[in-house]
This record gives sequence, structure tokens and C-alpha cells, in this order.
Amino acid sequence: MESIKGIIIRDLEQKDLKDFLYWNHPSREFHKYNGPYYGCRSEEELKEYVAELELKLQNGESNVLGNKKIIANKDTDEIIGAVNWYWKSEETLWMEIGIIIFNENYWGKGIGYDALTLWTNEVFDKNPKLVRLGVTTWSGNERMMHLAEKLGFSKEAVYRKARIVNNEYYDSVSYGILKEEWMSNKVKRS
Repeated sequence: MESIKGIIIRDLEQKDLKDFLYWNHPSREFHKYNGPYYGCRSEEELKEYVAELELKLQNGESNVLGNKKIIANKDTDEIIGAVNWYWKSEETLWMEIGIIIFNENYWGKGIGYDALTLWTNEVFDKNPKLVRLGVTTWSGNERMMHLAEKLGFSKEAVYRKARIVNNEYYDSVSYGILKEEWMSNKVKRS
């Protein structure tokens, strides 16, 4: 569990469940930016999901979120958001990563930069054969596009009019970074 500038990335714990339910409620602001074209869980579906997580935690499972981790305040342990990874192409050793800051009290404070720096380091460290990481967002999420570029990810693809949000078309935008690029700039980000 590595930390940077007041945050840590860790597994979801039993004590987090009430806050996790609260911050992931369908009415939360972050849903407008985090893949709104996919929709989000209804309140009832979210409650069922959290109940499943609680049961797993009660049964002694620790990594109940699988390929996701919680971003928490290092001092207060308050949950701030989450990071994730998934395979884009396991054959070519290419993963995609993502981030959500669902606690609006932490928006605009550089938490996304710090958390995605930690997460990128962790994903590369735990998967030494990885060749590249990607981040994909949509053109309506300007903060995420800026974050990817600030971290050194290169804009590699724009899929025009690939997402619909509020009956309006947006582009899907993909960024990528090679492992050697990330490692050579690691000192600059510290």
C-alpha cells in the first residue's frame, strides 16, 4: 500500500461500505463524466451490489473489487474514489486503466494526478511484462483528457461521434503510454 501526497490506494474494507454506497449513489455528480453513455446502477442495484460485497468481506475475502482499488485519504482513511484496470489485449500485453473521484470534496485538488500516478506505478510493477497502458475517455470529459496528457500519455486515437450523452454525439478519445516512456519520466512526476 503505497502513498503519495496524502492518499493511498487500497482494497475496499467492511468499514467503507456505508460511504461506498453513499458516494456511488446514482445521483452523484461524477456519473455525468464517468462513462455516462453506459448508464449507472439504479439505487436498488447499487444496494444489492454493496450487499454482495459485504457478504464477501464477511466471508474473509479481501480483494472484493477484483481489478479495482479504493483511493483513500492517508490521514483520515476517508474514501475518495477508485481506480481500475482491464485487459485491452492480453496477447499484446496492453491494459487500460481508469479513475473515478466520486467524492466531490476532493475535486480540483490534484488527487486524480496523484492517484493515477500511484496506480500506473502499481500496475506496471505488478505486471512486469506489460508493454503499454491506455486511458480512454470521451470528449465531454475535459478533465480526464487533461489528466492523461499531464501524466505523459499520448493521444493515440479519436473515434469521432462514438458516444452519445444527453442526445448529443461526442468523440471517444484514447491515450497510451509505453512502459519505457513511463519509467523514463517517473522521476519528473515524483
